[in-house]
Formats: sequence, structure tokens, C-alpha cells
Amino acid sequence: MASSQGAPPSPTQSRSKKGLFVTEQPKLDLESYIANYTGRTRLERMILIGNCSAVLGIDAFKLAVREAKLGKDITKYLEAQTPLETIAPKEKEAARDLSWMDKTKSTNAAETARLESEVKGYKNNLIKESTRMGNEDLGKHFQAIGDLPKAFEAFSRMRQDAQTPKHIIDISRHLIEVAVEQRNWIAVTSNVQKIRGVMDSKDSDKAIPPFLCVAEGLSSLDSGEYLAAALSFLQTDSGMSSSANSIISPNDVAVYGGICALATMERAELTKNVLENSNFRTYLELEPHIRRAIGFFVNSRYAQCLSILESYRSDYLLDIHLQRHVDDLYQLIRSKSIVQYFIPFSCVTLDSLNEQFAAPGKTIEKELVQMIMRKELDARIDTVNRVLTSVPSAPRAALQSSVLKTAKDYEREAMRRIQHMNILAADVDIKSRNKLPGGDDFFDGGRELRSGRNTGY
Repeated sequence: MASSQGAPPSPTQSRSKKGLFVTEQPKLDLESYIANYTGRTRLERMILIGNCSAVLGIDAFKLAVREAKLGKDITKYLEAQTPLETIAPKEKEAARDLSWMDKTKSTNAAETARLESEVKGYKNNLIKESTRMGNEDLGKHFQAIGDLPKAFEAFSRMRQDAQTPKHIIDISRHLIEVAVEQRNWIAVTSNVQKIRGVMDSKDSDKAIPPFLCVAEGLSSLDSGEYLAAALSFLQTDSGMSSSANSIISPNDVAVYGGICALATMERAELTKNVLENSNFRTYLELEPHIRRAIGFFVNSRYAQCLSILESYRSDYLLDIHLQRHVDDLYQLIRSKSIVQYFIPFSCVTLDSLNEQFAAPGKTIEKELVQMIMRKELDARIDTVNRVLTSVPSAPRAALQSSVLKTAKDYEREAMRRIQHMNILAADVDIKSRNKLPGGDDFFDGGRELRSGRNTGY
């Protein structure tokens, strides 16, 4: 289970951020999971797993330390090494490598000075292409050492020297990668639109459209717009391969798209947009349990669907983008399953609901009460007979209400039209400006100037 309370205190638990701590064994294999990514997201994901997992924490930190020492980011190295020094001081990775830190710091400073000097020289000599490439090298350097604001600034400076649509696409891709790491989703969306504005559908790289779809999907997911996120991931062409591995893997596309769709789409939409989607099927093959869960939901086997998702909860709680949305998404899926299960019946016993949706020895009565209060479930609970009863519908009253509303709307529109006709008849319709014979603007105090009236100005 994943919890912030009730778990025994330990040195490992103190490293957890935001109170989230996963004590259950996840299904993922750490090294195989990290192999799906490239660039700085590898470090970010390993550090997150180290901070949040009781089972994989030490191994994740050890991998993160080794990964950090292959790069230039001293801050990320310390984020992995410092907690490892506390929870596993006997591991060789736990010893702080001060010589590596000093050497890397001096190397980074020298490289920064060299690249900035080169860019300044290119700029003074008005060599646009060299200036653009120099800023690109400088941005990559700042990104590698972890100075993301300066990296974003350096990549942004490339725009003034961009000469072709391909240059604009490359610049925007760099900015999207940095913005995703900064969680600057406004910049992500803005640069996605910039790429789409210059992209030629005939000649463009086939990996660009999938990259844009997943970038937009991540932006929508972060803001809690799960339907928009689902649509973005479901529209991702199958040609993404490893082109977006610096921010997301094809496996993530299947997981994010499948769970968001399951939380927001009805049965017919799931069949059409997910299970029968030839492009998205390529991604679902990488995560077959997501396809099975959606298939169970479509076939009204809700308990099996929820069981599959619950067995992977610990994995998703260790995902850098999905982590804080897991509880909300699972609750949406669970509530929708209960509603769909109840729709064919006028009443259902609480025992049958508990058998389908409650954990062994527990009841869902409180959950049903909350769903009724949120108006997600149109029903009443009979605690004496222990049944959930649907609220009787009143089609006659509903029809009368609809007719009355239509009549009031018609009356309101008729009165508005009559009033407008009276204004025209009284010659008091307002004109903001009129043209004098000389061409100057003239405001006539509210009355329209017509031929035969006083225009002697």
C-alpha cells in the first residue's frame, strides 16, 4: 500500500517528499524501467523512486549516484548521495566524492566561460548561423549542469538567428524539454503551437507530431484536464519510438492515455477511441494490463478492472508525472464503475455492491453516501433493508418543466425583439460615430443623421 500514516517510522521514510511513501513491492524492474528514458529525466525518476519507495529506494539512489557521476550536475548528485549516506552508509555510492565534485565544478565553469566567449565573438562578427549554434551548445551545457533558467534563456536567444522552419522546430523542441523539467506548462503549450505553425505536413519529420501530442498530453494531465490529456495521448501516432524518451516513453503513453480515457470516457467511446484505435493499439501492446482493464470495463466486469488497476497502484505512485493524480483518477474510475453497475437496476443490495467493489471485510456505504452527496449517483440508501434504491423518475414533470422553460425563453426573446422595434420606431437607436461630408468623425448625441435632417456643420 501507499500511505503517509500508519507505516512504522524508519530512516527511509524520512526521505519521502510531500508525505507520500510506497511500502508495497512494485511490479516494475528498476533497471528495465530506467532504460526506457534518456537524458535528465532518468535522474529525476530515479531520485523520485528513491525518495518514495521503501523497497526500491536504496537501489534507486545508487543508480542515481552512478548516473549523476556520468554527467555534470552536482546538485542532482547531492540529491541522490545525501539521503543514501543516511539510509545506507555502508554502500560505496554513499561516500561523497569530493574530488569529482571539485573537478566537475571547475570543468563546468571553464566550459561555461568558453561557450559564452564563443557566442559573444560570433555575435560581434554578425555570423547568424554560428551564433545560433553557439547558443544551442550553451543551452545544452546549462541544461546538463542543471541551470535550467539559463538553459531556457540560451535556447530562446536562438530564435533571433533562426532562418528556416527546421530551426524553429529544433529551438521549440529544446524549450519544451527544458520547460517539462521546470514544470512550466505554459511554455510547453506555447512552443507546441509554434511548431505546429511552421510545420509542413509533407516534409516534416514523422516523429514530430507524436512528440507534440505527448507534450500537450502532459500539460493537460498536470492541470487535471484528464479528458483533454486522454485525447492527446490517444492521437499519438505510432511512429514516436524513442524520439521523446527525454521526457516520456511509449509505455507511459499507453498508461497515461489508457487511465485518463478510462476515467473520463463512456463505454462506447472507450471501444471506438481506445480498443479500436490502430495507432494507440501499438502502445497498448507494451502495457497489456491496461488493455485488459479497459476491456473488462467495456464488458461490465468492473471488479476485475479495478483489481488490475489496484495491483499497479504502487508503480504509478512512483511515476514522476502520474504520481499526484493517481488517487483522483482511480476515484473517478471507481465511481464511474459503481454508477455503471447500478444503472440497469432499480435496487441493488449493499451486500452485492460490497462483493463487487469493497475490500474483504469492509463496506462501501460511506463511499455511496459521498457519491450521492456529490450527485454522482442518483439513488437512496435503505439502511433497514440494506439496499440501494434508484430515485423514481418523473418523465411527466420533466416534460412540463422543459415546456415551461421553452415558453419563458420564447417570451423573453419576443419581448426583446418588440423592444428593439420600438426603439427603431422612436428613432432613438444609438450610433457611435457618423461621417461628415469632409470625412471627419462626428458623434450626433444619440440620433442617427439621415438625409433631410440638419447637417449644416
